[in-house]
Amino acid sequence: MRCLAPSSIAFTLALVTCASSFVMEARAAPAVDNEGVLSMDDYLLALERIAPAARAGAEAYRDAYRRQCRHTLAVRELRRLVADGSGDPVLMAMMSAAHRRDQSELMRLSASIPCQQTD
Repeated sequence: MRCLAPSSIAFTLALVTCASSFVMEARAAPAVDNEGVLSMDDYLLALERIAPAARAGAEAYRDAYRRQCRHTLAVRELRRLVADGSGDPVLMAMMSAAHRRDQSELMRLSASIPCQQTD
């Protein structure tokens, strides 16, 4: 994977920092399941409020994961991918590519998503 430019790294770090603080503010009454887990739609809405490219990149990652792994990415796993450390490098690069509207980069990154067991 190629290195991100400093401006892309700053965008990614700002996104990761803000994501966890805004997630529960997506709506006045976000939809949660029986275990108190935010719905995927509400989490994506929260990402969109932070930056539309964050949502676009997360949706591209989710869709590519479903195509490649033949499994639905759980919201809990997506939240972990955004929040752990500096964020998952592929997901952060996809958000950056979405910000630049670089469809060829999004497609290239989609092929590099690892399939793994989720919660």
